[in-house]
Parts: sequence; structure tokens; C-alpha cells
Amino acid sequence: MKNSDGLRKKARMITAGTMLLLIRAQANQTFAQDAEYHKKKKTGQEYYGRTLNLGVGLAYSSYFGQVVPFFGANYEIDVARQFTLAPFIGIASYQSNDYYYNNNNSNRYYYHETIVPLGIKATYYFDKILDANPNWDFYLAGSLGTTIRSYVWDNGYTGDRSITRGTTPLYIDLHIGAEYHFSRRVGVFLDLSTGISTIGLAIHGR
Repeated sequence: MKNSDGLRKKARMITAGTMLLLIRAQANQTFAQDAEYHKKKKTGQEYYGRTLNLGVGLAYSSYFGQVVPFFGANYEIDVARQFTLAPFIGIASYQSNDYYYNNNNSNRYYYHETIVPLGIKATYYFDKILDANPNWDFYLAGSLGTTIRSYVWDNGYTGDRSITRGTTPLYIDLHIGAEYHFSRRVGVFLDLSTGISTIGLAIHGR
């Protein structure tokens, strides 16, 4: 019985020791990866691709006609050092109301509009030029794409259904932004642009 208890005690000690070694090895590996990451940022060798950006904010360009909530996502792919291309998609949806006149009578009507911009965003990072702190990224960007729009009108509405704002499907936007890295894998960003501004989460695959 004593031998059995001793064997169990030794097994527990070996298991605990193995777990401590594994935890320490993982911590050392993470520290080494973080050190290499910061070294690359300081020397301008960092790449920014393999990053999923998820943002929420406000859309206020002529495509929307008013300030409306917006959700967007893009995935950055490295093209060159400090330069990425990112396929993007977003969505804004809102209800608007107005009056139309029929037989000298004023009638209120509603319509629901959904706008989906999609295309490519090109981004250039200025971290090396600005000698930025390793936890920060700074960039300028431009987006080019198209907009998909849909409308749902009130039942029984017989007025003019043409909407003239943003009649072209061409989507163009200019951006300036920054990201703060909590770690190699996760950061938060603020993206200000000529038509849509967002704040959100950046998830890095590097």
C-alpha cells in the first residue's frame, strides 16, 4: 500500500514538473517571437498582411445622403514591405422618410435602403519613416470599388421612386489611420476617411 502511494506521489510530481517545463518553454517561445517582431518593426522589415480588420462606425458620404451606422471588414495581403492590398466589404442600412404630393395632398412615405460597398483597399504604412513606437502603426490608404444598393418602398406608394444621390456605382474613398497593438496577434484601429470612418479590431495571422 505504501509503495502504491509512493508511486502515485512520484507520478504527480513528474506530471507537475512536465507541465511547468511546457509552460516555461511556451513563454520563452512567445518572448522570442515578440522580440523578433519588435526588431522587425524597428528596422522596417515588418510585413502587415494576413490581417483581418473588423470595424464599426459612421458612413456620411453622398452615397448615403445622411449619417448612418456602418459595418465593414477587410483582409490585408502583403504586396511589398509597408504596402498591402485588402479586399473589403461593408454594409449600411437605414430607413428614411419624406413627403410626396398627390392631388394637392401631402403624404408621408417611408423607404428602407441598404448599401453594400465592396472593392480593394491599398494601404501604405509609415512606421519606419515616422520612427514609430513598435506598438503603433500609421498609414494612408485609398479604396476603389463599387456599391450595391437596394430599396424597399412603402406599400401603396405611387410617387417618384428615383433617388439621385450617389447615382454612380463607382466607390472611391481616401483614408488615414492608426493601429495600436496589444500583442502580435491583436490590435485596435481608428480609420478616418472621406466617406466612412470606423473603429475596430485587427486580428493578425503573422
